[in-house]
Amino acid sequence: MFDVLLTNTFQFGISTEILEEYKEIVGNFFSPEVGANIVKTLIDRPNAIHTIPYYKWHLIKSDIDDNKFIDCAIACGADYIITEDRHFRDLDNIPFPKLVRVSLLEFREILNE
Repeated sequence: MFDVLLTNTFQFGISTEILEEYKEIVGNFFSPEVGANIVKTLIDRPNAIHTIPYYKWHLIKSDIDDNKFIDCAIACGADYIITEDRHFRDLDNIPFPKLVRVSLLEFREILNE
């Protein structure tokens, strides 16, 4: 997915809270330098929509930490939430605000249409 993101084929929403999580997770898995480089790459992308979510929707109950992604998606007007995380299945039963959850494979198919 990261390679497709770098092609500027689509826009993506990003918030400070999401960047901090990515930096921590990637930094712990690889190294702090790699985590910092990933964050810098995301920030510098011309297809990044830098978003400040001013409202917390609290739509995901099964893992409340995942709500940062929902709040960012709503704030930037995203068409899709791309995830393999099972906690995002909570979205399937929420009529408003409606967010479309797709898997990585489904999103690749959408891009190829």
